[in-house]
Amino acid sequence: MLTKRIIPCLDIKNGRTVKGINFLDLRDAGDPVELAKCYSENGADELVFLDISATEERRKTLAELVLNVAGTINIPFTVGGGISSVKDVEILLNNGADKVSVNSSAVRNPQLINDLASRFGSQCIVVAIDAKQIQGKWKVHLMGGKKPTELDLFEWAKEVEKRGAGEILFTSMDHDGTKNGFANEALAKLSTELNIPIIASGGAGKIHHFTAAFIEGKADAALAASVFHFKQIAINNLKKELKIQGIAVRI
Repeated sequence: MLTKRIIPCLDIKNGRTVKGINFLDLRDAGDPVELAKCYSENGADELVFLDISATEERRKTLAELVLNVAGTINIPFTVGGGISSVKDVEILLNNGADKVSVNSSAVRNPQLINDLASRFGSQCIVVAIDAKQIQGKWKVHLMGGKKPTELDLFEWAKEVEKRGAGEILFTSMDHDGTKNGFANEALAKLSTELNIPIIASGGAGKIHHFTAAFIEGKADAALAASVFHFKQIAINNLKKELKIQGIAVRI
């Protein structure tokens, strides 16, 4: 049985790790290099590093910071933010990233997914999808959840899988930062309808939320930020509890 993965997310703005509620009101949660090292040594299975200012401000991801973070850890590491070309990905992978995450740029140019998958392999291409419910329908949003589109979450997810994505990172904008649990119904639908791994994001607050994401939401991995950054949940404790609940994890 494949083990379920626990993934801290380092949201980066101006070279510092930040975490807000519903992507607004960012607060400083520390130095990304220190945090990465700490997580690597304390049970995280992977890390995600998202330069959340990059897409909005049209900046390229901080390649130098990626180099520093990658140099301190021994677990797989995904980088996203402002990635819009094969060249961008080449720089990040050369600087030590194991995978890259694309979001807005893939919506604007879906062919990018095909190009990246054929050049670097599906295994290192993650497509991040931010969505929220509008009149009962899950709609894809861009620019860190600020810009709604007409795209349906489930249709878009199926398309990115067809185009060669190796994983989907699904963030529910309705749940993000609320600490009331993940969007398990939508997660379960994604996990059932697709054949690639689904990473749950948005809503982690308590240990039982992770259990529910894996059991009810059928997620392959669960991502969180503030509950880890502010030491509200220790990853080792979380994994022990998941194991007690019969969920396969790497201890």
